[in-house]
Amino acid sequence: MTWIDYVVVAVYFIVMIAIGLWAMGRVKGQEDYFMGGRGFGKLLQTFAAFGAGTGAHEPIQVGRTGWTSGLSGVWSALMWLFVTPVYWITAVWYRRMRHLTLGDWFVERYESKALGAAYAVFAIVFYMFYLSTMLSAIAKFAEPLMGIDQIAGLDLKYVLIPGLAGIVIVYGVLGGLTAAYWTDLIQGIFIILLSVLLIPYGLWALVEEFGDPSTQGFMDGFKIMHERVSPDYFSLFTGPSAGEFPLQYIVALTLLALVGIVVQPHFIATGGGSAKSENEARIGLVVGNFLKRLCTVGWAITALIALALLASRPELAVDPDLVWGIAAREILGPLNLGLVGLMLACLMAAMMSSADTYMIVSSALITRNLYAAFVNPTATDRQSVKVARLTGLAIILGASVVAITMADVFAQFTFAIELPILFAAPFWIGMFWRRANRTAVWITIVFSALFFFILPVVIPMLSPDMRSDPQWTTTTNRITKSIMRAATPADVARHEAWVEAMEQAKDDQAMRDKIGAEPPRCQVGDQIEVILVSGDKSIFWTGGVKPVGEDSLEMISTVREGATSILTQRRIGQLRGEGQLKLDFLLYHYIGIDLANVSKATLETLRLPTRVLLPFLVLIIASYLTPRTSASVLDRYYAKMKTEVDPDPETDRRNLEVSYSDPKRFEDRRLFPGTDIEALRPRTSDVVGFAISVAVCFAVIALLVWLAGIGAAG
Repeated sequence: MTWIDYVVVAVYFIVMIAIGLWAMGRVKGQEDYFMGGRGFGKLLQTFAAFGAGTGAHEPIQVGRTGWTSGLSGVWSALMWLFVTPVYWITAVWYRRMRHLTLGDWFVERYESKALGAAYAVFAIVFYMFYLSTMLSAIAKFAEPLMGIDQIAGLDLKYVLIPGLAGIVIVYGVLGGLTAAYWTDLIQGIFIILLSVLLIPYGLWALVEEFGDPSTQGFMDGFKIMHERVSPDYFSLFTGPSAGEFPLQYIVALTLLALVGIVVQPHFIATGGGSAKSENEARIGLVVGNFLKRLCTVGWAITALIALALLASRPELAVDPDLVWGIAAREILGPLNLGLVGLMLACLMAAMMSSADTYMIVSSALITRNLYAAFVNPTATDRQSVKVARLTGLAIILGASVVAITMADVFAQFTFAIELPILFAAPFWIGMFWRRANRTAVWITIVFSALFFFILPVVIPMLSPDMRSDPQWTTTTNRITKSIMRAATPADVARHEAWVEAMEQAKDDQAMRDKIGAEPPRCQVGDQIEVILVSGDKSIFWTGGVKPVGEDSLEMISTVREGATSILTQRRIGQLRGEGQLKLDFLLYHYIGIDLANVSKATLETLRLPTRVLLPFLVLIIASYLTPRTSASVLDRYYAKMKTEVDPDPETDRRNLEVSYSDPKRFEDRRLFPGTDIEALRPRTSDVVGFAISVAVCFAVIALLVWLAGIGAAG
């Protein structure tokens, strides 16, 4: 980075702080601070949903999986695509709740302040870990952009993470949700720039590096990209790591995401709760998330360009996570136009646009569902906003500590994503079924906490022999697929990068292990053997298994199909399990299902029945065995959820009073009148909006396939 790049970053920070100072004067009470007075229209709701849903780790993640798996790697972020149409329905729920936090919803629906407090504690842990992944990603990927790994003798992360946290604290703590939404609008524009900026410059770099700039334009870069990279990298469902994202895995990821996303704490705000009306809530949430899906398309195309342009870089042979940072440095740096600084600002925007909303929503939960509920029930709005600002500060500081002290970013992210299992079933069932009650919800939460988070740690501690018991250290079979094809220029470059990386590693065995096996030594056009190894995954341990002493592979079968041969082997020898016990997979073992021959994707897919169905099953059974919630509370709650929101607060209040006085007001619109199921018949706007959203999902896929196919031979 040069001085102009640092100027761009500095201006960006100054603008964010100025917005926070401006918004501070507009905060008069809790509703202003936590929900911006519920006065946001389509534009701000759209960019709030877009910004809060887009993390700094995601373009980096797509860069890595695109580098290793080609176009099919886009599913590492695009797995949310088919969840988006459901947002057209759920946005209405969040607006009709008329609450400031999802903790308030649990208090109302289940008559339990303790449940609201439990949800607040969940939110604190969730966001500390989730935000820490973004802070860690920024620190890691700023290094190749800035060209340094230390500042004032300190590792870059020790300076950059607190600095970023400080900026978020200043404008978010001061201005509340209004500041967050206005900054999200600006940061959303930056994220869109992040998604497309490298594409035209990257295509032109391909022409300059491998083409003829005097006769070719930047669109010819697509053709050069296809000439330099093997065709199997351009398949959306197979690619070089065939089977990593097959259809059944995509479906499973979509269902898992759908079940858990609705109880992520920020959805009460960005999901529609802060909008003027139900229409603004729906359009903002759905359009904002489709904007993100379109940006994901840009990230995938950028990864393919990087494959063609940067295959010879030894840094990427060591760590594909650096694809995005190195691409920005190599493509934008030579222009000296401040674009490297702009790219860094864009990455920061992707993190900060999520962090500000998360911080405010979490502070609302602590303020309302812990402080006001148990510490000071008579707190004034002024006192509550003061507590909210202090707790927002604590949450960001906590996330910074986790980011600095935890080395495993993926572990941080995985833990955060799995936590919503605790509250997902109570939310979905409580939304539609009157029989669900407080006692059953507590039973479900305790069961989920024990089964998915506590016992997987405790059981191996109580029975350490399990880690070395051959019954529990089994792995899936190793599948070695050998493909013969013509070598491309990228294949030649990859081998050169491997050689240089191994030279740099020298006696560093850990680094040499990270670099991996030698790619084929070749010239362009040679017939090379590409070896893809899959399987050999631990069935029962999250951290895999490691050999104790010598281990070996036993051949099971070998098959040849044309230019492809497939060798199946199983690991034998003494092994030791690492990490946590996959308790849910013990169920498959005891009912006699053999998992040895399943792929990694199928193994992950099998998590769906236990993680989705078990909590729902426990809640339903427990609800039948425990006392109902009082009928008057349920009548009032469901009457409110059926009453359409009026943008005018006074009119909306009067409409609610009418519904409260006549809980059977909407009986003629129920799908199952006279039962405990409180679902309404869908309106025309529900059906049409959902259908259009599904069509847009397929349009996004079509756009991605079309862009990736530009310049392909034939």
